[in-house]
Amino acid sequence: MTIRLRLILMNFLEFFVWGSWLISLGGYMIIKLHFTGAQVGGIYGTMGIASLFMPALMGIVADQWLNAERVLGLCHIFGSIMLLWASTVTEPGLMYLVMLLNCMFYMPTIALNNTVSYAVLKKEGVDVVKVFPPIRVWGTIGFIAAMWVIDFGNWTLNPIQLYVSAASGFLLGVYSFTMPACPPVRETKKQTLLSSLGLDAFVLFKNKRMAVFFLFAMLLGAALQITNTFGGTFLEDFKTNYANSFGVRHPNLLLSISQISETLFILTIPFFLKKFGIKWVMLISIFAWVLRFGLFAIGNPGDGLILLIMSMIIYGMAFDFFNISGSLFVQREADRSIMASAQGLFMLMTNGIGAFLGGAISGWVVDYFTTAGIRNWQNIWFSFAAYALILGVVFPFAFRYRHNPNEEAKSPHT
Repeated sequence: MTIRLRLILMNFLEFFVWGSWLISLGGYMIIKLHFTGAQVGGIYGTMGIASLFMPALMGIVADQWLNAERVLGLCHIFGSIMLLWASTVTEPGLMYLVMLLNCMFYMPTIALNNTVSYAVLKKEGVDVVKVFPPIRVWGTIGFIAAMWVIDFGNWTLNPIQLYVSAASGFLLGVYSFTMPACPPVRETKKQTLLSSLGLDAFVLFKNKRMAVFFLFAMLLGAALQITNTFGGTFLEDFKTNYANSFGVRHPNLLLSISQISETLFILTIPFFLKKFGIKWVMLISIFAWVLRFGLFAIGNPGDGLILLIMSMIIYGMAFDFFNISGSLFVQREADRSIMASAQGLFMLMTNGIGAFLGGAISGWVVDYFTTAGIRNWQNIWFSFAAYALILGVVFPFAFRYRHNPNEEAKSPHT
């Protein structure tokens, strides 16, 4: 098997693990376990809490002491054990604790997956910006495949989704140990205390442009958490008036259009980054979030199905143009010696602080617009659309960046 095929399989399994429960677990907890919106938002917010320190911590380990592919494998194995435990839990407090433990192991793997991919591709001497997106797209395909497995198995409101995720996570954990070695970068020069602790990625905040970039990455991470947490519940709530509609009978299939869209937009990233640069790519992402939420607000699974489908398609641009492009931008700006730590820092801002804020605030908003168990989804989604619109107005003035097409497509640290 060629190295690119091996990376494709690794990326496929990485997001199959996540896709097995991320979109459907919220509906299971609200509808079957009768958790409140705030409780579900808090449980999803554990991804944010874990990402506050675990991706950076595991990045430090991979940069300083242990091969990145081994750290990746160990995290997946321990995460799968936590998922098996979660499948037996029916009480919100314990579910919060168990999912926090799971996320402490899983969330670092997203950045580590990128780190291993980048390191292996650089050893091959290829253009990472050009070669990585077609490999990463298989991660999204893995996410879609997991959603379809759960939907066709009728497990969207069933703890079996957690068994599926645990099994795939354990398989990936073992597989990760077979990947090419990605050893720590051991510098021969004398290191400062900051460097020896692996915290030198935080020096990126000294650059005002990077500080602003990380701030908006965090705010966009909050938007992503909103749609992950309540997208499935939103469709399930249409059962009263649209019980026989496709979107209600197969919510994961409808939502998977978002991930199918991702696979297409990922392939456009090299063109957009080279042609327009990270500033315009991020701005496009922000306004795509406005449309994502706005179309949810006015759509329904009946005569408004086309609006929901449009929202799903736009999601691909909204997600890829800040998440994948942002990761590549950080890879280009960070020095090779702090590459894993820099990816961990990006994860901290997006899936850490951003996800925590998104989970907490979205849970509060959902409960605020809920009366006698009836959720006013139009007001909920319009509130989120207004949030994204404010970001879109402020971002071009706050992020100072001059695009150079000749520099955008390459990394100075290859």
